[in-house]
Amino acid sequence: MNLYLLLAWRNIWRHRRRTVIIVLAMGLTLAMMMLYDGLIDGFNESIAGNAVRVLGGNIQVHAAGYRAKVDSNPLLPLADDAAIVQAALAQPNVIAAGRRIQTGGLISNREGAFSLNVIGIEPDAEAPVSLIAEHVLAGRYLQSGDEDVVLIGKGLADALSVKVGDRVTLVGSDAHKQNRQRTMTVIGIYDIGIPSLEKSAAYISLAEAQSLFNLTGQSTEVQITLEKIGAEQSVVTALSAALPNYEVESWDKNYPELANAVNSKGAVMDIFSVVIVMIAGIGILNLLLMAVYKRTREIGLLGAMGLKPWQIATIFILEGTLIGVVGAAAGIAMGLAVNFSLMQVGMDYSAYAGVADYMALISGRVYPTLGLSKIVWRTGVVLVIAMLAAVIPAVIAARREPAQALHHV
Repeated sequence: MNLYLLLAWRNIWRHRRRTVIIVLAMGLTLAMMMLYDGLIDGFNESIAGNAVRVLGGNIQVHAAGYRAKVDSNPLLPLADDAAIVQAALAQPNVIAAGRRIQTGGLISNREGAFSLNVIGIEPDAEAPVSLIAEHVLAGRYLQSGDEDVVLIGKGLADALSVKVGDRVTLVGSDAHKQNRQRTMTVIGIYDIGIPSLEKSAAYISLAEAQSLFNLTGQSTEVQITLEKIGAEQSVVTALSAALPNYEVESWDKNYPELANAVNSKGAVMDIFSVVIVMIAGIGILNLLLMAVYKRTREIGLLGAMGLKPWQIATIFILEGTLIGVVGAAAGIAMGLAVNFSLMQVGMDYSAYAGVADYMALISGRVYPTLGLSKIVWRTGVVLVIAMLAAVIPAVIAARREPAQALHHV
C-alpha cells in the first residue's frame, strides 16, 4: 500500500496547475463552510443566547407531570424548590438559578384586554442575567418586596396606551382553577425591540404571584441560566440524576419554535455545501479522466509488469482521495485563519437589528467561533466525494488491455 500511495502522490503533482486549481476549489469550499458554521455558532450565541435570557433560562425544572399538561398552563408546585436551586447552582457552567410561578392570564384596562403569560420571578436572582433588566425603558425593574406592581413590555404598553404609574388589571387561575384578579400599578416598561415578545408576558414579584395564585411559599418552576448556550445537555443529565422526581428540560424542549429556527439555518447550509463540493468533485473527475487517456501507455506498462486491474484502479482512487485530503487540509487551514481573525474583532450587525424581529436580540457585535462544530462531517463529505469522483476513471484504467495500451500513440 505504501508503494501505491507513493505512486498516487507523485501522479497528482504531474499536472501541478490543474491539481492546485482543484485543491483550491475544494479548500475554498470547505473554508466557506467553516466560516458559515462559525458565524452560525456566533449568531446562535448572540440571538439564541439572548432569547433564552428573555424567555426563561437555558434549562427549566418542573414538577412531574408538567409536560403532559403544558398546554393548559398548569400550576404544579415544586416539592422542594430551594433544594433544586442549590442543586443547580452546584453544577458547572450555571451562573444563576431562580424560582418562578408561570401561568396563563389576562391583562386589561379601558383600552382592551390581552392574553399573556403571568410570570412571578425572584428579581434578585434574575436581574444579573436578565436581558429585560438591562433594557428597562421607563420606571424600574422589579424588586423582591414589590406588591401590587407589574413590569410590562413596550409593545404591550403601547397596545394598552399605558405608562409608568398607570393601573392595569391582571386575571389568572389558581391551582384549583378559581379565577384570581388584582389591579396593579405599572412599575416599569422594558424595550427589547420585539413587540411580539413584549406583548406575551407580564412580570410580577414571586411574593406577589404566591399571594395572587394562593401558592404561599411555593413556586412552579426553577429557571437555570448557563454561561453560554450549547452546554445544556451535560447539566440536564446531571440534574436529572440528582432530581429524579422532577422534569428537567433544556430550552429547545420548552421553546421549540426558537430551536427550529436555529436548526433550520444549519440544515440549509448542509444541503448547499454538499452541492458545492460535488461541483468541485467534477473537477477531480475531469482531471483523472484526462490522466487516464494521457497515461494509456503507462497503464499498459503497469499491467505488463504484473499489476492486476484492481491494483491499477486502486492507484487512481488513491489519487482522487489524496487530492481530497490536500483540499481538506488547505480548507481547514484557510477556515481557521479567517475565523480566528474574525474572532478577535467580531462583526458589527447592529445596523441590521430592524431587518427581522429576532435580529433585535443581537447585542452589537457577533463573534464567530472557529467553525469546528461540524468539521468532521464537512471533511468527510469532501473526502467521500473526491473518492467517488475517482471511481469512473479508475474503472476505465483497470479495463485497459496491457498489450493494446502499450501500442497506444
